[in-house]
Amino acid sequence: MASRPVVPQQAARGEGVVGGGKQLQKNGAAERKNRRALGDIGNLVTVKGIEVKPNRPITRSFCAQLLANAQAAAVAENNKKKACPNVAGAAPVLDGVAAAKRPVAPKAAEKKVIAKPKPEEVVIEISPDKKDVKKEKCANKKKEEGNSRKKSHTLTSVLTARSKAACGMTKKPKEQIVDIDAADAGNELAAVEYIEDIYKFYKLVEHESRPHDYMDSQPEINERMRAILVDWLMDVQSKFDLSLETLYLTINIIDRFLAIKTVPRRELQLVGISAMLIASKYEEIWPPEVNDFVCLSDRAYTHEQILVMEKIILGKLEWTLTVPTPYVFLVRFIKASIPDQELENMVHFLSELGMMQYATIMYCPSMIAASAVFAARCTLNKSPAWNDTLKLHTGFSEERLMDCARLLVSFHSMAGQGKLQVLYRKYSDPKRGAVALLPPARNLLRGSAAGQGN
Repeated sequence: MASRPVVPQQAARGEGVVGGGKQLQKNGAAERKNRRALGDIGNLVTVKGIEVKPNRPITRSFCAQLLANAQAAAVAENNKKKACPNVAGAAPVLDGVAAAKRPVAPKAAEKKVIAKPKPEEVVIEISPDKKDVKKEKCANKKKEEGNSRKKSHTLTSVLTARSKAACGMTKKPKEQIVDIDAADAGNELAAVEYIEDIYKFYKLVEHESRPHDYMDSQPEINERMRAILVDWLMDVQSKFDLSLETLYLTINIIDRFLAIKTVPRRELQLVGISAMLIASKYEEIWPPEVNDFVCLSDRAYTHEQILVMEKIILGKLEWTLTVPTPYVFLVRFIKASIPDQELENMVHFLSELGMMQYATIMYCPSMIAASAVFAARCTLNKSPAWNDTLKLHTGFSEERLMDCARLLVSFHSMAGQGKLQVLYRKYSDPKRGAVALLPPARNLLRGSAAGQGN
């Protein structure tokens, strides 16, 4: 075994120092090569531990894009280094002796030793708005679940919808309610500000002044006698050219008086004359005189008898004359129907027919008025026969008016028959549209005939 040559200690140290100096110079040169230009200072941005050089303002989306690009570059560089052999295992120079003992490596090897690989970077991908993304995903899932629930229909709901469609109960587009007082906004006499409250009050008190069924309590009077009296009073109203308000109030006074006072047959016409005198004084500007009624009755009653009966009636009624008659409601309901002249004449014709017949005493004044409007619209084939505007102002649905309307139409069908022809002649006049000559509403007549058959 050959022995190693002995080298003087100082020379070895000198060589080691010299060798070490050369090594340090080479390392310094490599470091200088790896230094970056000063122009890059301030232009680098560190995104999640990775330096990138942006060329536009940093926004949330741009930051995420830079992070993804930097991570992809780091992964590609790591893959390249794994493919090359690892020759960077040389230990650093501790002293000159170690450097002297180490064999001199070729330049290529020195370059490989100097070019130390960068430590592998562990990349952890973190979404910039992880919480927000989670919230958005949850919200989207809830929306999708809600939509799926809304879209899904149960068997019960499907069958219910089909049943409603078959019965005509499907939801129809809501009709527009007409403002019937808009045209009278500048008319002080229309009292637009108070008209709704006035009719609410009328609806409340109409039952207080409504006569009850009294015919059984009158031993000498029947329904036929009452109809003859009303027919004669309608003729008187036409001859004196009295208002309809006077006629309706006269019938109201007669019925209320007969409901609380037994009257013999010979005084029934006297009650009618005195009631019309009271109503004329209340409603008319120039009411007829007492002597006019004496002449109309063919002097069956004297002046004194009429005044005495007038006083008796007012005492029994406690001077209550401000009452809502059917005419009060007719004015409002006809306006809500937005009528033409023919419809208005037909409404008055049917209403006065109902007033002449005792059978309508079971209905309140507002229902008689609303039924007259409904029956008139059916008679003239107005479409629709009943709408939301009429329902709002009358307070009645079509179903509630059906019985009373059928009764009025049945009176219309018999108006040309019998001896009581005053009302029929009045509304057969072309000036009133000859509405009495029109055929009655067939659909309502069929319904009344079916009801009578049952």
